[in-house]
Amino acid sequence: MRFENLQDWLRWQESLHPRAIDPGLERVGRVALRLGLDRPDCLTLTVAGTNGKGSSVACAESILRAAGYRTGAYTSPHLLRYNERIRIDGVDSSDHQLLRAFDAIDQARGGITLSYFEFGTLAALYLFRQASVDVQLLEVGLGGRLDAVNLVDADVALVASIGLDHAEWLGHDLETIGREKAGIFRTERPAVFAASAMPGSIAEVAGARGSRLVRAGEHFHWSRTGDSHWQWRAADRIHADLPLPGIPGDVQLANAAGVIAALGLLPLPRPIGDETLRQGLAEVRLGGRLQRLPGTVEWLLDVAHNADSARVLADWLIAHPVTGRRIGVIGLMQRKDPAAVLTPLCDCMDGWLLLDLRDAEAWSPETLAGLLPTGRVHRQGEATALVDFSERNLGAGDQLVIFGSFRTVEQMLVAREVLLPNAGTAADRESGLVSSGP
Repeated sequence: MRFENLQDWLRWQESLHPRAIDPGLERVGRVALRLGLDRPDCLTLTVAGTNGKGSSVACAESILRAAGYRTGAYTSPHLLRYNERIRIDGVDSSDHQLLRAFDAIDQARGGITLSYFEFGTLAALYLFRQASVDVQLLEVGLGGRLDAVNLVDADVALVASIGLDHAEWLGHDLETIGREKAGIFRTERPAVFAASAMPGSIAEVAGARGSRLVRAGEHFHWSRTGDSHWQWRAADRIHADLPLPGIPGDVQLANAAGVIAALGLLPLPRPIGDETLRQGLAEVRLGGRLQRLPGTVEWLLDVAHNADSARVLADWLIAHPVTGRRIGVIGLMQRKDPAAVLTPLCDCMDGWLLLDLRDAEAWSPETLAGLLPTGRVHRQGEATALVDFSERNLGAGDQLVIFGSFRTVEQMLVAREVLLPNAGTAADRESGLVSSGP
């Protein structure tokens, strides 16, 4: 084996291929073929979209597990530990499992170089096959058509949403982006579009490939039926009195509705009944999505990092006022439009803490400060400095809203555990938001 610990493997993978992001299926497809991973012996649900991918995978995973199916879930990026990316029956992969998968991939690749994401994708497929899962749930990393996940033919393809993001790779308009994400559709296999506004390119790709397109607002509908319930309906069935998903936010209803449609099209040997559906929806959890960590100062974690997700966060904040001050904490990569992310949220915050991500590809705190109202920035610096500042200057009823990227949430959580080791509750650890070990 090339390395004996996970971190050494991951560091090596980051430098193995000359480009960190290199869309295309030729290299990864050849290695998958050598390992026999290109034709899995389980059902596959592939999920693409600008926002909502991770939530959709978590929702499908929870429902399928409630129905008694053995699941494999592959998502990215992670919040605290790489192991979060590959789950089998709801449990994060172990270091030992990952080392075994990485070694098998390394042996099979020969002289073919693979990117960090390609290695992870093959590892997920390898471990799912080893575990004999019934259904594998694959989240597209970037786009769809040329993403490594697309080397597998999906039995059902789900597109959660289309928005402007990753323009340098996917295009600068919704039609082009939609065409890239619809690249996960397969001939004569169903595809689901879960959002309300659909670019015409989605239907064009489905038509050209002979995919049966099932669209929210046309083929299935959902609506709230009270403060804590909603219903899903289509021409041939209705699911009433459903509990709100365990992940907060109204947008999760659209995500869950798309998942229900997709699971209804998956050729499962046993149908999913209403009680099972209710259980799965109620039990779904996902860190970093409007996730509240209690304390004298409450923390709200959200990985919002583009204009659409920032508006969703802003809507939630407006609907959930606090008794004290609300302080925004943001760190953002340069591939994101900082004005588009900050504009919806400026009026929601009483002040700002700006995180220095210590990365040449991240926006500097000074640049972000220039986009905010004068006098509203209280502190800028590394995560430990911001956590220390909040502990000394904020009090009961105040709230920290931490967003901008997975890395922002990760660095603040790590600093919180170092400076406030007793702040994490058992519930926090179960959710994976507070690390319980290496």
